[in-house]
Amino acid sequence: MFQLISFLIHGIQPFLIPICFIVAWTVIILVVLSLWAAARDSMTTAKQMHQIPCTGCQFFTDNYRLKCTIRPSIANTEEAINCSDYQPKTNPYLY
Repeated sequence: MFQLISFLIHGIQPFLIPICFIVAWTVIILVVLSLWAAARDSMTTAKQMHQIPCTGCQFFTDNYRLKCTIRPSIANTEEAINCSDYQPKTNPYLY
């Protein structure tokens, strides 16, 4: 039994270094691609969230209980991007 295991280990030994090299680089490449995809997705989400105009609207109250006096259910969400009730603040000191 020991001779069989010894024979297998000596037979596989020349291939271990290339296999480990390929596996190590594959893991590194997969980690880098995963990080790249996460960064790309977060940038896409951030660009979309920056299109929400609620903070510049005169109906936005900046109160966590009632964010918008006209449409509180869609305030600060993606649905508010093309809000028909949006009115820009004319004087930010009054609101």
